[in-house]
Amino acid sequence: MLLIIIIMLVILWRYVKPKQLKNLDISTRSPRSKFKSLPDYYSGNLRTISYFDYQTLKKATKNFHPENQLGMGGFGPVYQGVLNDKRMIAVKKLSNKSQQGESEFLGEVRMITSIQHKNLLRLLGCCSEGPQRLLVYEFMKNRSLDNIIYGPDDRFLDWNTRFQIILGIARGLQYLHEDSHIRIVHRDIKASNVLLDEKFHPKIGDFGLARFFPEDEAYLSTTIAGTLGYTAPEYAIRGELSEKADIYSFGVLVLEIISSRKNTDLSLPSEMQYLPDYAWKLHERSRIMDLVDPKLRAGGFIEKDVLQMCNVALLCLQQRPSLRPPMSEIVSMLTCKVKLTRMPMKPTFSGRMRCFDESSSSETAYGVFSSPLTIYSPQLAKSFSS
Repeated sequence: MLLIIIIMLVILWRYVKPKQLKNLDISTRSPRSKFKSLPDYYSGNLRTISYFDYQTLKKATKNFHPENQLGMGGFGPVYQGVLNDKRMIAVKKLSNKSQQGESEFLGEVRMITSIQHKNLLRLLGCCSEGPQRLLVYEFMKNRSLDNIIYGPDDRFLDWNTRFQIILGIARGLQYLHEDSHIRIVHRDIKASNVLLDEKFHPKIGDFGLARFFPEDEAYLSTTIAGTLGYTAPEYAIRGELSEKADIYSFGVLVLEIISSRKNTDLSLPSEMQYLPDYAWKLHERSRIMDLVDPKLRAGGFIEKDVLQMCNVALLCLQQRPSLRPPMSEIVSMLTCKVKLTRMPMKPTFSGRMRCFDESSSSETAYGVFSSPLTIYSPQLAKSFSS
């Protein structure tokens, strides 16, 4: 009798367990078991996402065909795909040479599943099969914002659309910083990480560098990572990270949306090369409207609304983090619930940040979910602080 029981257990182990795992589309060596080792503050419910096997995603993207590639980031390419049920998806495939390891991959999955907001990109599922690491996101028809405002896409965004995009980004950041059950700093707010749906509603994507932020700490001292041109001075120089770093990046992004140009363009005359620096010079000369995309002038806009937006952007770019308004205040200013009662003071970042940008030949790639470029250099940080 005992022998029969043992034989039955062996059969169950060999045949039933693999079948169950196949139904889950994930193996026992997958991230699911390893999620337990992540900190408790990542409280994402893994039951809310799907687990895809590699072959399913390979088929959906036609073997990751180059024609289906939406973009290329520092962590690997992103592909458009179609599942068997005809759902459109975007598949972020982690490169084998990527700087993002398994722990970062698991952290991104856990982070995204713990936060839900209409202005944050929704994660549908993931795959961790052997060396393969993939994230599956909802597909955004109008792709990333950078393609439209200064990329190859020639579609025109009127002022109302641009305003709604800016407001949506602000609300997404407000949720991350203030309204979520965990306080999160994104660390890589930029045009290529803002995705647009069919109605041009914005969603913030790519949480590969996002950091949980304890409520009782003013800032974290951490290795510098992010994208050139968007990095706050206190973070780039001293590695001091807080939600005010995101607010600084948001200010740079707002100026890009208003002007339809990159924050750094070395092909322009010297005083125009670094956008925040140029914006401040125009502000001092009472000519800030010269910053506006010429196409917007033809389309028409209310000048006082654009002027208010420019002033909000400059407030976000203040050198001292304490002088930058929180995102809830920014949202209130944009929706006219709170009047803009203070004017920005002259930032002192200009020369240093321009030198910082010009010292690098690296540039982030266009594309959906374009992952961040690490810009940490001990020597560079030391030269800034001297």
